Amino acid sequence: MQVKILTDNNFLPDQYGKYADPKLKYQGFPVVSFPFSISDAPEDTKTFALTFLDYDAVPVSGFTWIHWLAANIPTTITDIPENASRDNPFSMLQGNNSNAGSLVGENDPIITRHYTGPNPPNKDHTYTLTVYALDANLPLENGYWLNDFYRAIEGHVLTKTTVEVLSRK
Repeated sequence: MQVKILTDNNFLPDQYGKYADPKLKYQGFPVVSFPFSISDAPEDTKTFALTFLDYDAVPVSGFTWIHWLAANIPTTITDIPENASRDNPFSMLQGNNSNAGSLVGENDPIITRHYTGPNPPNKDHTYTLTVYALDANLPLENGYWLNDFYRAIEGHVLTKTTVEVLSRK
């Protein structure tokens, strides 16, 4: 399976992160998700799912920062459009990102249950998009947590692909 993100010299374009135009932010958070495409998934794929994580956040926050979780994306959708997280044109389920955790304490679902873009505070960070081809719909509800996602995909992953992209400080 292949996943492609349009980048600017391997950097996520500014409109999807820290340097987004204020019109593309919500309460200071970059909220317009980036487009990407999926190809060559196994024939028996029933749904796609994704995680978008920042492992470089560990020295800053003490944990991997979750920027976006989505599941039960239909296999008929292989071109994920810009702003799919907020527009949700195909009724994917979305999990909580790190803003929903008790250490941050946000409670607005527009911020906690959708994509929030990179905002690296200390240096350029590498962000990891993993797309999973699954053999089932996952028994999750909007607002699920990453640990629930990992439990739900057990035994259902046909393949997965990881793409790394940078975002500038």
